[in-house]
Amino acid sequence: MTTVVLFTRDLRVRDNPALAAACRDDYVVPLFVLDPRLLEASPNRTAFLVDSLASLRTELRDRGGDLVLRSGEPVAEALSLAASVGASRIVASADVSAYAGRREARLAAADVAFATYPGVTVVPPGELRPTGGDHYRVFTPYWRAWERASWRPVERAPARVQLPGGLAVGRLPARPTDVSPLLPRGGEDVGQRLLARVGPGDRDALAADETTRLSPYLHFGCVSPLAVATRLRGKADEVVRQLCWRDFFHQVTSAFPAIGTRDYRPGRRSWASGQEDAIEAWRQGRTGVPIVDAGMRQLLAEGWMHNRARMVVASFLTKQLNVDWRIGAAHFLRWLVDGDVANNSGNWQWVAGTGNDTRPNRVLNPLRQAYRFDPTGDYVRRYVPELAEVSGKGVQEPWKLEPPPPDYPPPRIDPVPSRG
Repeated sequence: MTTVVLFTRDLRVRDNPALAAACRDDYVVPLFVLDPRLLEASPNRTAFLVDSLASLRTELRDRGGDLVLRSGEPVAEALSLAASVGASRIVASADVSAYAGRREARLAAADVAFATYPGVTVVPPGELRPTGGDHYRVFTPYWRAWERASWRPVERAPARVQLPGGLAVGRLPARPTDVSPLLPRGGEDVGQRLLARVGPGDRDALAADETTRLSPYLHFGCVSPLAVATRLRGKADEVVRQLCWRDFFHQVTSAFPAIGTRDYRPGRRSWASGQEDAIEAWRQGRTGVPIVDAGMRQLLAEGWMHNRARMVVASFLTKQLNVDWRIGAAHFLRWLVDGDVANNSGNWQWVAGTGNDTRPNRVLNPLRQAYRFDPTGDYVRRYVPELAEVSGKGVQEPWKLEPPPPDYPPPRIDPVPSRG
């Protein structure tokens, strides 16, 4: 019996239930299909993907198998390969985006058996439901249910992967070169090393940079969210709570797949027009508000941004410049190595007031956020070289300096809103 494992956002051998199930059969064909449309969406994510595929191939070869690579439309390529090797079934990890839903529906309708397994989240979307509803719309009740939920056991990596003979496995694509200069390397091996170093820390302190940096590895499935949560529960509970937030937005997206294009709660906001100059200044980190500019320049430099900074820059764009959240979400998806539909769109809508926040008028005052989470200005100085020599409060409020710092713009708006 031969099974094709269609890898998607589960690029690992450890705690991969779909792969583990396939390895109980005689032969396993691990497959990844390079979809040209997705490869063009973000050079940063494509580069990380190539690293991750190389790591996965090494792990599979160490177990006697290999990673089969094809290019084209994933469903067509998976069905073609299954027919060529005489596979009796195709398996994959279940996912929640509209794109994933269409892929799974087409595979389920094909002439070969198809099954999905958990692995993209800690608790599968749809497993936790409120009384009288199809999904949780507010985080806190979901968090309480999530904490009480039973988690499946973590799967061991297979000892052996038996590939059918005579199969052309294909070559890895070239890694893009037009990427953020400080982009992290992808792969299960790198993700495991990062996970081993995670401990308690001040995740909100911008300059300290004590976040786990695991989000890209979670997005591509280089590490298992369940394995991370199991390892860190009781040791770094603030990280476990963030994994719950990730699950929360996945279950929202499962119920509302249009989350990337439509307001989850329509009618709450209207957006300004004619903001092209302000939007471009925001994209380039030239708004004149240091904490915002530091976050946006970190994004361009690293393909990643501190979570606290993400909230600040998103609030600034949507609540103070009054720009449609979709414009910000699209820019993030262009650059973020961890960008996915559920987390990116869910968080943008939460900040913008169109999503799951119970306080839709909430504004994160960038100046207060800077004084609270970057009180010495070290985060700003790290990413905004025009302010590297400015000390004291000047690094947070350079528009008050006489003379003002050269080459740094004045703020586009008053950075001290009436609430936030």
